Amino acid sequence: MTVPPPIVAPSILAADFAHLADEVRAVEGAADWLHVDVMDNHFVPNLTIGLPVVQSLRAATELPFDVHLMIEDPRRWAPGYADAGAYNVTFHAEACDDPVALAKDLRSAGAKAGLAIDRDTPIEPYLDLLPSFDTLLIMTIKAGFGGQRFIPQLLDKVRAARRHVATGHLELRIEVDGGIAADTIEQAAA
Repeated sequence: MTVPPPIVAPSILAADFAHLADEVRAVEGAADWLHVDVMDNHFVPNLTIGLPVVQSLRAATELPFDVHLMIEDPRRWAPGYADAGAYNVTFHAEACDDPVALAKDLRSAGAKAGLAIDRDTPIEPYLDLLPSFDTLLIMTIKAGFGGQRFIPQLLDKVRAARRHVATGHLELRIEVDGGIAADTIEQAAA
């Protein structure tokens, strides 16, 4: 098993939405992926961009899109993001009754499949599902709002996932999402 090298995926949630295409182009030389936070004002209490914006941004950049769905009923919407050209589509375990089936659908649509675990959700019940996924996104804040402070204690979930991946010889990218900045990125990468 090889651990993939760290990547940087800035979130467009931090962008100036009035100049979104320009903001995306501004990170092209520094970012590996572009993290796209989709919120529906149901699963989380905030509303952000949706599928039409992702479709139009796809023409503005060659960066791979890492779409993070913080939405109810991801089975209904997730395949559309894969069809729109998202490289990776991640949905929350808390919002899906059959995560493995949705992962298969996403892979069939040509995207990588990601599973997200929110701040207050134990990771242990989902460890055995990891062979069905390409990425595991662990929230280091409560999903739903940008600008929250990083909670370093949540890195224990990352460590548990890394141990599980290592013992199971899985090929899985572990993502850390929330409060990542100059003073927290090293902790997350380690």
